[in-house]
Amino acid sequence: MTYSENKRLIFGLMAGAAGITLVILWYRKTKEHKKAVYSPTFSNLDKNFDLIDFPYDAHNDQGTVMLLQGRQLQILEKLNGLLVSVDKLKKEVQSLKEAIPKLEERVRNELEGKADVRRASPLHRATKKRKVETAQGVTDTTSSEEAESEGGYATAHTDTEGESEEEKGWISSSASTLTPEEKIELFNLLQDADRLHSGSDNEKTESYKLLLENEEKYRTSAGFLWRLARAYGDMFGMTADAEQKRNYASEGKLVAENAVNLDSSIAESHQWFAMMCGYMSQFETIQNKIKNGYLFKEHIDKARELRPQDPFLYYLTGRWCYEVAQLSWLEKKVAAALFGTPPTSTIHEALQNFLKAEEIHPGYSKYNYVYIAKCYKDLGQRNNALKSCETALSILPVNKEDEEAEKELEMLLPSLKL
Repeated sequence: MTYSENKRLIFGLMAGAAGITLVILWYRKTKEHKKAVYSPTFSNLDKNFDLIDFPYDAHNDQGTVMLLQGRQLQILEKLNGLLVSVDKLKKEVQSLKEAIPKLEERVRNELEGKADVRRASPLHRATKKRKVETAQGVTDTTSSEEAESEGGYATAHTDTEGESEEEKGWISSSASTLTPEEKIELFNLLQDADRLHSGSDNEKTESYKLLLENEEKYRTSAGFLWRLARAYGDMFGMTADAEQKRNYASEGKLVAENAVNLDSSIAESHQWFAMMCGYMSQFETIQNKIKNGYLFKEHIDKARELRPQDPFLYYLTGRWCYEVAQLSWLEKKVAAALFGTPPTSTIHEALQNFLKAEEIHPGYSKYNYVYIAKCYKDLGQRNNALKSCETALSILPVNKEDEEAEKELEMLLPSLKL
């Protein structure tokens, strides 16, 4: 009901109530007139009186009018309250209509985040539970990872579920300057960051902001810094603006480098420094791109030494080998002029790393199968390439990386069919 309709209704009720009042007054006047005509006069009483002149009737008329007006006001107040309640109800119903789709999306995101029974891609792995050792304080624990790149040497990320530093029974030296209370606070902060990181894009953004707010306080903790670098990687993957991507990659690279300098025994620090070098390669000159390529390989190898059973590190190594094998003649000449010898690798080496990732964790990644198919195609093994494509197609796309892999499959399959 619109405001104009409400207004017309109120005026109508007021007019009706006024009409009823006039009818009642007319009836009483007519009745009084009849009484005046037919009522007798008592001349033998000390005080003669006539009904027409009886002052109580006039007073009674005024009281009746006031009473009816008071009731009109009460009715109008109740109607106005009713209209206000109806408007509020309409607003609440509208709010519910707007909230239901968002609630459905949130539930779907939460269910997808918890759907770790079937391995669909590197971005869907359950975060391993950790223990709090309050006597020793917090350690730089490992966690479930995810990140995306749209170029360079890395396009997906999930790290191992192997033993954490905490489970190995030692505390990172970079956190040794913190008090026991600060270590517990840091531990809770890192747990929150890991939880948010494994959620929706909004939760990843919240994790990034949370870590950024505490950077000054925990900048001496390598475990904090590599998670902040990971958050920069999340923001890099979520934004489409080229300048923002460059800024996130640049800042993330500096943070990850500081984490490596603080504690070179943490695999995640090397891993994220390598990945940030890969991200930066999208925006660099050929000279810097090749330099970042060397840094990428150096730190991925170091991370693999520290965590040899992580399939993702073999996947990244395979990507590096594949990209280097595809270097142009000009890029190889620039590398030779700058570094003496250019980076070298072959399609066969790339394939061995992709197959190693599959051996460690069968069905590890949709994209891993795509690159296995590419390698087989380049090596002339068409049947094996088709089998890998079929396996990749059997994995349903559940994230951006899988959607990109699906697009590459659509371009790859026609070249493999007769």
